[in-house]
Amino acid sequence: MFSDPTHHLGATVREVRHLEYRGQSARAVVAVRSYATTRDDLWDALTNGERIPRWFLPISGDLKVGGRYQFKGNAGGLIETCDAPSSLAVTWEYGAQVTWVRVTLHAENDSSTRLELEHIAPITDEGEAFWTRYGPGAVGVGWDLGLLGLERHITTRADNDPKAAEAWTLSPEGQAFVKQCSDGWGAASMAAGTGEQAALKAAAHTFAFYTGQPEPE
Repeated sequence: MFSDPTHHLGATVREVRHLEYRGQSARAVVAVRSYATTRDDLWDALTNGERIPRWFLPISGDLKVGGRYQFKGNAGGLIETCDAPSSLAVTWEYGAQVTWVRVTLHAENDSSTRLELEHIAPITDEGEAFWTRYGPGAVGVGWDLGLLGLERHITTRADNDPKAAEAWTLSPEGQAFVKQCSDGWGAASMAAGTGEQAALKAAAHTFAFYTGQPEPE
C-alpha cells in the first residue's frame, strides 16, 4: 500500500515538549516533517472537507472557525483558529478527554513545505497513568500513520482506503513500521527526561497496542 514507509521514518523529527498551556502544566507530542508540495496545496489537503477523507478519515461538521468537526469513528472537536495557509488549531475530543492539536506550515521553497504538528495534553493524575504505560507513542504513532497517509496522497494523488490502511498496519511491513515509530517516540521521551527503562517499556506497550498483540507486563 505504501511504496516507501521507511522514508517517512527518516523524514520525521519526533519531540516531546513540556510547557504551560492555558494555565495548566502540559506535554506536547510534536512531529515535524517536510512534504514535496506547495504550502497552498498542503493546506488544502489538511483543511478541505472533500480532500481530508482521501488521506485520513471521513469528516463531518461545520468546517470553519467556531464550528465543530467529527472524524468518523475517531475524535471530534472545536475549530479554534484557522489562519490560511499557515496555521490551524483545534480541540481534540475523544470520549471525556479534551486535548489540543496545532498545525503550522512553513514554505521552505516553491516545492517543499514543512509541517509541524503539536498534540498537547494537560498533565493530570488520570493522564499520568496512561502516559506511564504508553508514553508519547500513544498519540505519536497514530499521527505517524496519518502523516504517512498524507505523504502517499501528496505524492500520488491517490485516495487511501481506511480499511486497507488498517490491514496494512497489521501486516509484517506495517508492524515493522509501527515498531520503528514506537521506538522513535521512546527515544524522544528519553530525550525529554524519561528514564531509559520506562521509555522502552512504554514503547513496547505502544507497539503491542497498535498491532493487536498482548502487552508486556
